Amino acid sequence: MAAQGGILFQEKVARLVSKRNGKPVLKPNRPLVLKDAVANRKLNKGEATCISEMSLLMSCWKQNNFVDGLCSSEMSSFYSCVKAAQAETKSRSAQGGLQGGRLHPKQVTTLLKRYPTQRTEI
Repeated sequence: MAAQGGILFQEKVARLVSKRNGKPVLKPNRPLVLKDAVANRKLNKGEATCISEMSLLMSCWKQNNFVDGLCSSEMSSFYSCVKAAQAETKSRSAQGGLQGGRLHPKQVTTLLKRYPTQRTEI
């Protein structure tokens, strides 16, 4: 029964998309061209770093009534991890601002304005 419903749906879609008198039945409500700008959205922050070192430090503090002197090794490992993570983010931002293979929205907008979309058909 479900297979028959799928076939009916596919037939209806084919009918709506098919050309009648040279024109498609479905009409776009916007022009089918790219804009010369993209939305200026914030990029994802990425994953959190040094979570395990932070949890070890907090558990040490809880066991020792929040005395810093008794948890110096955990503190030093946490701070070294933070420094390494900051150095990594600085090197990543110096490489060109790519995050996950994507450009920043401002960079994309400048590229699109430099090479605008053709508005006429060839």
